[in-house]
Amino acid sequence: MLSRDFLTQLAQKYALSPEQAAAFVALFSRSDDDELEAADTLNISHSAFRTRLTGVYSKFSIGGAGPGKFYRLQNFLLQEYLKVNPSRALSIPEATVDIELLVQEMRQQVRNDIQKRCGMMRVLDMAQPITLDSIYTSVNILEKISRNQRRSIEELLEGCNLEDFDRLSLSKINQERIPGLEAVERHDKLLILGKPGAGKTTFLKWLALQCNAGQLHPHRVPLFVTLKEFAEASGQPDLLSFIANQWTACEVENAPAAVKQLLQAGRAVILLDGLDEVRSDDHDRVLKTIRQTARQFDANQFVMTCRIAAREYTFEQFTEVEVADFDDEQITDFSQKWFQPKDPIKAAEFPKALESQPNLQELATNPLLLTLLCLVFEERAGFPANRSELYQEGVDVLLKKWDAKRNIKRDEVYKQLSLQRKEDLLSQIACTAFERSEYFLKQKFVEEEIRDYIRNLPKANLAPDALQLDSEVVLRAIEAQHGLLVERARGIYSFSHLTFQEYFTARQFKEKTDGEFGALVKHVTEPRWREVFLLTVGMLKNADKLLLVMQQHIDDMLAQDERLQQFLGWVEQKANSVTATYQSAAIRAFYFGLDRAIDRDRTLNRDLSPALTLNLDLDLALTFALDRDLAVALTIESERDRAIAMDLDHAIAHTFNRDRTLDFDFDRDRDLDLDRALSRALAQDLDRALECAQMPKLQQMLKYLRHQVPDCSLENFENFRQWWTTNGSAWLEQLQDIIIEHRNIGHDWQFSKAQQRLLQQYYNTNKLLVDCLNSDCYVSREVREQIETTLLLPIASQRDV
Repeated sequence: MLSRDFLTQLAQKYALSPEQAAAFVALFSRSDDDELEAADTLNISHSAFRTRLTGVYSKFSIGGAGPGKFYRLQNFLLQEYLKVNPSRALSIPEATVDIELLVQEMRQQVRNDIQKRCGMMRVLDMAQPITLDSIYTSVNILEKISRNQRRSIEELLEGCNLEDFDRLSLSKINQERIPGLEAVERHDKLLILGKPGAGKTTFLKWLALQCNAGQLHPHRVPLFVTLKEFAEASGQPDLLSFIANQWTACEVENAPAAVKQLLQAGRAVILLDGLDEVRSDDHDRVLKTIRQTARQFDANQFVMTCRIAAREYTFEQFTEVEVADFDDEQITDFSQKWFQPKDPIKAAEFPKALESQPNLQELATNPLLLTLLCLVFEERAGFPANRSELYQEGVDVLLKKWDAKRNIKRDEVYKQLSLQRKEDLLSQIACTAFERSEYFLKQKFVEEEIRDYIRNLPKANLAPDALQLDSEVVLRAIEAQHGLLVERARGIYSFSHLTFQEYFTARQFKEKTDGEFGALVKHVTEPRWREVFLLTVGMLKNADKLLLVMQQHIDDMLAQDERLQQFLGWVEQKANSVTATYQSAAIRAFYFGLDRAIDRDRTLNRDLSPALTLNLDLDLALTFALDRDLAVALTIESERDRAIAMDLDHAIAHTFNRDRTLDFDFDRDRDLDLDRALSRALAQDLDRALECAQMPKLQQMLKYLRHQVPDCSLENFENFRQWWTTNGSAWLEQLQDIIIEHRNIGHDWQFSKAQQRLLQQYYNTNKLLVDCLNSDCYVSREVREQIETTLLLPIASQRDV
């Protein structure tokens, strides 16, 4: 800190303007280089302050750019101050005059080296490296390590709807996040933990670049050290010597003295990357060096990265934090930076494609797997229909490619397990847990599964204590080396992504069934097994047998219910009455859904409590949407392309349901505007039905009913409402009789609630069967035709096919 009087005299000597002099004195009378604080003392903006400083540097003939100008001017001012106040020299530390200049000189000399080592990235199958700045996405940090929290499985499952299977909620563990840079600013000693591919190294390199550019700690020098290189360096140097050797290679003169002087002055940001990548043989030595350096040069900033669960480390001076998974905003930011410069169309399409597939959205929370998804999408302009291939590639990345690409050979703590055996073990754990409806797994359960597997390996030590120790080591290795199993809370594990648990479960059935699929097919009615079925058919060399077993199981659901068989017989009869070019199964799907919508709506109308307020018209629309899904899967492309007869049936059915919706609304004296809208829709639907009706007698009867309906305009609405209250029920019965007689739809099947649930299951499972059939699986033409021909048929008709 220099005296204000001395600075004022120099301002006059160098002819600074009053505004420049005020900024000059405010900044250089401080003990730091905080321009923001200096600007606040003058009650001006930072930009205005910087404008004044530009003039100051010009008057003192200080050129160049960046923070070096401040330190060069400060060094000059110190020398001038000592000239006129030689007695004060003893009160200023010997290094103070030169350290600022040394910092800026070292920053300049190592700038290119830092940029070269940290400025580019190339991962997985990138065709060429890209600049880190162009792709970097801000990192969030969890200040509480997930695996250290004491939470129960019930607490982890809080908010998860397992009945409807909200898969994304399983992956989101609520915990406060802070920006990564904020964590760095809070702590001088930081150990950043994270899963494989979480972005630890990228974040550390970004810190080096920010410091290099003067955006972070401009008064310090960035020192980036890859701990694997340090550990394997010839002669086993200490950390200072290793950094000095790096600087010598950058042609820094007297590098050892410069490094030591900077560290003694607390003017370095020491970035240590990849503690988990250090081999066991070098481990103790490296840890000892890091601890000694951090203690000896405590005034510097240390930031170190390590895979979570790699080892049990103890760094008393370091604060441990964890890299958080990407959230939706980060995923979008990353993908936009990836695609926008080279393909704006894909930049717009990628988020939509990802949103449509929640299972892939889970994987995208990991930056490494998100990079894989971007590479695949970039190459294919979409995601593969057979997702099992994509998941296999993701598993390969985590099991072998990620380390291999960076030439990292980790200590094989479970050497007897080949890649195939590791996948077999993970498949066993995943499948056993999935069959038990478990997604968060107690450590004891996982270790028992590992013990049961490794005890059968050659040369396994079968002593109970040895097996227990081996199972613990294998579990830690799977978590640390591959990140496929993650400790979510103290003693509670899960697969890093539910998608991987489903993938390994499907793999278990594919590997272990020997063509018998009964154990899998018994789960066909459970929504949470849907992805497992789709993955399994995609993995099989030939999916014929599984698809046929699925269909047989689905048909057996209704085989013993005579009423439901009659309903399927009606569906077949109605479909056969239509002359159209579509597949018979597609037309059956249309009528199955159409009449189920009518019957379900009738039941709701009868059973709803007077206290409820439900828009049945909306409910019906949603039903039609579901029905169209199945029809579209069997090649019906749009409602307007259906045959005239089907269009007529749809119009009449919609009218019939709209009428009863209206009845419900009037009975409940609900919102008048809604009633008016529905009444107008009634008239419009009847008109549409008349247009479609080509049968003279049907047209005559519909006209007769249409003419009975009074004008429903706003002026006459009260008369219409009174008419409906008096005549609506009888009018509906006439309509129902007509459409049953002439179009054979609108039957009141009077299904019980149990039958309704069974029909819904039957619908859902047939939809799954069609989705499996249409996925990128191998199925013979004969089996495909057999399934499509017999889909939604009653048992008796299937025997005749």
